[in-house]
Amino acid sequence: MDSIAARDAALAAALKACQRAQVQLLDHTVARERIRLMRNPSGRLSVCRVYTFEFATDGWRRYRGIIALLGRRVVEVEMEPYRFDPEE
Repeated sequence: MDSIAARDAALAAALKACQRAQVQLLDHTVARERIRLMRNPSGRLSVCRVYTFEFATDGWRRYRGIIALLGRRVVEVEMEPYRFDPEE
């Protein structure tokens, strides 16, 4: 259940990041890339999950994004540099 909730949180973060950047989230999904244990800010061990997603500015060129979660909390969202032409 915790893995499903974490994936849902990562998908919501990817959607929000894509909306903010005015790009299209491709396949409307995220994929877990790795999982490991890390210490949270209070020093307790917590599960760190890293998810990847793909997005496009024009529906043709694919770019990659990464989302890191510590527990269910999103701690990082990173998007590959992309070309954006509002005229397209």
